[in-house]
Amino acid sequence: MKHVPPRPDAAHLKKQAKQLLAALRAGEAEALARMRTALPAAAGACDAAIAAMDLRLHDAQSCIAREHGFVSWPELMGFVAARLAHAEAIADPARARLRWLQLAYAGDVAGGTGRAQPAVAARLLAEQPALAGDDLLMACATGNAARLRAAIAADRGWLHRPEGALQLPPLFAVAHSSLWRLPAFRPGLLACAQLLLGAGADANQSVGNRWPPASLQSPSSTERLSALYGAAGQNRDPELTRLLLAAGADPNDGESLYHALESVECTRLLLQAGARVTGSNALYRVLDLDALPQLRLLLAHGADPNEPAPGEPTATWGRPLLWAIRRRRSAAHVAALLEAGADPQARTPDGTDAATLALRYGLPEVAALLVAAGVQPPAAALERFLAACARGDEAEARQLQAGHPGWPATLPAEHLRLLPELAAQGCLDAVRCMVQLGWPIATRGGDWDASALNQAVFRGEAAMARLLLEHGAQWTERHGYGDDCCGTLQWASSNQPDGAAGDWLGCAQALVAHGMPGARPDPQDPDSVLVDGRRARFSDEVTEFLLEAGAAAAGTAPPG
Repeated sequence: MKHVPPRPDAAHLKKQAKQLLAALRAGEAEALARMRTALPAAAGACDAAIAAMDLRLHDAQSCIAREHGFVSWPELMGFVAARLAHAEAIADPARARLRWLQLAYAGDVAGGTGRAQPAVAARLLAEQPALAGDDLLMACATGNAARLRAAIAADRGWLHRPEGALQLPPLFAVAHSSLWRLPAFRPGLLACAQLLLGAGADANQSVGNRWPPASLQSPSSTERLSALYGAAGQNRDPELTRLLLAAGADPNDGESLYHALESVECTRLLLQAGARVTGSNALYRVLDLDALPQLRLLLAHGADPNEPAPGEPTATWGRPLLWAIRRRRSAAHVAALLEAGADPQARTPDGTDAATLALRYGLPEVAALLVAAGVQPPAAALERFLAACARGDEAEARQLQAGHPGWPATLPAEHLRLLPELAAQGCLDAVRCMVQLGWPIATRGGDWDASALNQAVFRGEAAMARLLLEHGAQWTERHGYGDDCCGTLQWASSNQPDGAAGDWLGCAQALVAHGMPGARPDPQDPDSVLVDGRRARFSDEVTEFLLEAGAAAAGTAPPG
């Protein structure tokens, strides 16, 4: 494993990645061997196979990160930033400790909007073990049971008091430490939780949420985060969840069930302990996640399959059955809802029945289930046209359009919104059919009131973005948060939405090819660039491309 120097240089590491990529493209044996050794996708592949993989900058970055002992480039960059911050704070142990805790805990606990970075925290602690000192909060975060045992012996009242720089009660601090996700720390943390509960710590310890607009200094007075939420909803550890529930933790804390849905076992434990589904928004959330086993668990434990939506945007869709269709869930999901008593006659506020809605979303198997349950969708030519578009059946759609040449331009807004809705679900064939038929390209819709191009860029769907741009979409199209496709590219390429394996470089190339300006360096911030006069931050490979495009447009050499 390669060593990270005491004062690492992110720019130097980025340059190394570019050099590695150039060597790969030149077919250099050493570069190919490095990829074969470090990159899982290239493991065991011959040189010719690796050369044919069309590797990009993010692959070279991933290789370098793994050579340094990190599973991803963002983790390596996070460690570089943490190492530099630690070096600046080394003369101030309290400040250094706070910075470390802000890596070990998410922003709702540590203050801010950041995610916990357990691998970075663990690496920094391994290099600076003195960082923990005698601090009891550090002992809770790292699973130092011996230190906690001594603290209890010296002052039993400590069990119930907020502690340290983050002002966390001990059991809460243990349950929310992100180091649970690292196998090396889990036994110690579990021992700490058992010790604290055995000594009398309250299983319902909680703190006020510190997520903005609240803060570490001014936590929310109304939103409480429980220890159980840390166990089941954040770290999703079944053993810790079981331990807290056995000690009396309240499964109806307003957060745990909703956030535990990504874990079948934690969901099961909470439901068995009496977690109420109704009112928790869990039924709508589980349909967002495409988690069929968890859906069945919720329904088996009293979820109301006809529970009204709790608020926008789901209120428009009224019932779980309609929400499942909007999220394009499978026939098995819909069958589970129907078997639990979902009303097949549910309709949207504008009167659209579920079977018609399923056909509009390209789900003929779901529609067949609903027809078998007694729903009779209208056979109107318009609905057959919309269904053909959603299936990507251009031939049938054109045949129907021939009798109604005003379609789709004259369709009502709720029908036109199908374009961004289906784009948000990655339905390329449907989007292709719709734009070929002349769908108004800038129509906005979906959860964040965005055009189809914004939806495609968010997902990193480069082929869809190119298609839309070729049919008149513009990079300046705005969305409900007030920004345009350049802003969408910034956020998505930098944060890579959960579950997306997008090609944001391809999206950037498509946008620039259709009029979006390239970038130029920002003289005031080396980590940013200027696009159309605005400061912006993208992923490294998108930034590199945009700078090259900007230099080419200006007739200058690209920086670096």
